[in-house]
Amino acid sequence: MKRSIYFLRHAKSSWEMGVEDLKRPLNARGKKDALLLANFAAQQLKRPDLVGVSVAKRTRQTATHFIDAFNVSEDRVLFETALYDFSGESVMRVIKSLDPIHKIVMLVGHNHAFTALVNMLGDKSIDHVPTCGLCVIDFKCDLWQDISRGTTRETIFPRDFK
Repeated sequence: MKRSIYFLRHAKSSWEMGVEDLKRPLNARGKKDALLLANFAAQQLKRPDLVGVSVAKRTRQTATHFIDAFNVSEDRVLFETALYDFSGESVMRVIKSLDPIHKIVMLVGHNHAFTALVNMLGDKSIDHVPTCGLCVIDFKCDLWQDISRGTTRETIFPRDFK
């Protein structure tokens, strides 16, 4: 059975002084990129069955654009503390615990976790998943807990639109 993960790194965030990491918002470029890429992705890809979002403000703001563009209902969105992860270990645990009813899952999170995971799970070497970068990897497995290396089907990066 085919399963897919859309790995979406949050868009460009603000580095205002005095704001703790979890509360950093998107900056103007990040908002623009998220809107542009969300609309493009929704025309090119199937709607995800589930969207898992890190609890950081910048990931929630990025995810909102994609949730709206794909017309994902609220009951299909999961805000998950374990996706606020920079190594990939917690994200991998989330993936392996997904309900098999979900065939297409979008995860909205952070680097270095996402670059490490797309290189570990995909068949294409990607030096660096940029902010608002989206990587789609397809897997052949019946259960999420059984995923192994898949096929990197698509990379959609903001630089492709400039």
